[in-house]
Amino acid sequence: MAVQITKDSIDLGIVTRDVEPMLKFYRDTLGLELEGELSMPGGKMTRLKCGTTVIKLVVHDREPDAAAAPGGINGATGYRYWSISVSNILEATTTCADAGYSVVVPVVQFAPGAQISIIEDPDGNWVELVQMG
Repeated sequence: MAVQITKDSIDLGIVTRDVEPMLKFYRDTLGLELEGELSMPGGKMTRLKCGTTVIKLVVHDREPDAAAAPGGINGATGYRYWSISVSNILEATTTCADAGYSVVVPVVQFAPGAQISIIEDPDGNWVELVQMG
């Protein structure tokens, strides 16, 4: 039997060694709303709202043994980036660049009527901004 979906979006967990730089990027620069913090077995989770999606920043009590492979989309297989649909891609990308974050892909037309940019978060994860129309 297939899963029976109950929410129109997925939630995303990002494991980090230091939540503060991640909050500065996701909450303070991108403007995602803080939903709350909670203790969990072996660590702490900070939850941010991105539409109906929840971005879960997780810090473990014990530091993980390994880090994700660097290099963004071409660096390895597996989950390499995620996307946020926006209505102000140029402004949002400029805000990230002005705040000192690496804009890996500047605003470019990806397909007719679609623009993208890609920004690297403090841990090296890639976040794609997408604007349609």
